[in-house]
Amino acid sequence: MDSGLFNLLILPLGLGLFGFIEPCSIGSSLIFIKYLEGRQDTQKLAETALFAVTRALFIGSLGVAAVLVGSAFVGFQRGAWIVLGTVYAAIGVLYLTGRAGFLMRSLGPRLAGLNGTGGSIGLGVIFGLNIPACAAPLLLVLLGFAATGGSSGSALLGGFVSLAVFGFALSLPLVAAVAFEPARQMLNRLAGLSVRMPFWAGVLLIVLGLWSIWFGVFATLPTST
Repeated sequence: MDSGLFNLLILPLGLGLFGFIEPCSIGSSLIFIKYLEGRQDTQKLAETALFAVTRALFIGSLGVAAVLVGSAFVGFQRGAWIVLGTVYAAIGVLYLTGRAGFLMRSLGPRLAGLNGTGGSIGLGVIFGLNIPACAAPLLLVLLGFAATGGSSGSALLGGFVSLAVFGFALSLPLVAAVAFEPARQMLNRLAGLSVRMPFWAGVLLIVLGLWSIWFGVFATLPTST
């Protein structure tokens, strides 16, 4: 197989599918599943497809940014991991202290206020910006390819396509979860764990937060040459 095709399509597809099963990536996806509650099956499928495409296009734009700014993008990624890790750890502390309820009261109405096409597009952009910490190292592999490819038209296109494929694959299992009842039930059971075991949910979030902060501060990242 041609290495260019592998790096452009096959590798991003595989990394995106693998990224979906990372714990914090699943947690983010469950928010979208919650958003779909109460909708008709056909509407659920249509909105999930729109969400997946929006997320893919937005993450694809990050590939273009990586090509344009090169190694400067690494600093952005480090900052994102540190901020995201801090948020994870803070939510974990709220779980441990029994004060996570106000988050549901605050976020619930906002999610309920998102409807139809606008809601799916908005969540696609939000999840494109807030790449889960566990999936971020996978995305970084693709950003490394983009950041070292120069700023030619072909490099810009390659950066966009590879990350768009990654972003779509990161959301693709959601389509299956919405289309097929057994998969949807499995995700619902996973979502219920944070309610039934708030202490361990808090511990997990704190661990993920500290890991994300450590990664942002100490990890050796590829830079453009």
